[in-house]
Amino acid sequence: MLADETRDYLLSKPATTEETPFGPEVLVYKVGGKMFATLGLENDIGRTNLKCDPQRATDLRLEHPQILPGYHMNKKHWNTLVLDGSLKPALVRELIDHSYDLVRASLTQKIRDSLG
Repeated sequence: MLADETRDYLLSKPATTEETPFGPEVLVYKVGGKMFATLGLENDIGRTNLKCDPQRATDLRLEHPQILPGYHMNKKHWNTLVLDGSLKPALVRELIDHSYDLVRASLTQKIRDSLG
């Protein structure tokens, strides 16, 4: 999965906003005002940071060389995926869903209800 496909999938998640609080180089995706992903380019290759269960984050890094500790993020809870086309699209979508679900579940009930 490449950066443009990843961006499309991130934006397809319900109640997702796309922002640039760190400047135009890094897109930030939020649900209920909380970040669940970032997306940027480095040497024309996309990289996305996704929140992840800590044990699963470690396991994924061991299984896939394109999954690294979260760049500029808490390394325990975030992974960076290198979007060079070598990761299976289904895995990238699954990890986006996992990140989105973790963050959405951490929102207050009132905010979750307001999102629909």
